[in-house]
Amino acid sequence: MTARARILAYGSAALLIVAGAICAAAVGGTTGEVLATVLIGLGFIGITGLVFLEVGLSEDREREREGRARGRRSLRLKRRRGGLGRMRGERRRLK
Repeated sequence: MTARARILAYGSAALLIVAGAICAAAVGGTTGEVLATVLIGLGFIGITGLVFLEVGLSEDREREREGRARGRRSLRLKRRRGGLGRMRGERRRLK
């Protein structure tokens, strides 16, 4: 997620919350309450979803970083030991 997309997403969710607060103050009666509840609720749901997205993306980046480090480490070990040239669960092939 780019910085611009992140700013737009959080900004639009915050804008929904502000619009809900304005509707609560400007529109009277039940209509204003319903509009405020819906808009503020959508804004908070949007922010919560974006936070969960950020957590998931950071976990994906961390997993990718660990995978690259593990790949380099296994390549060094394979070069040092000569390597078996096979995957786990596969049988050895005689040359």
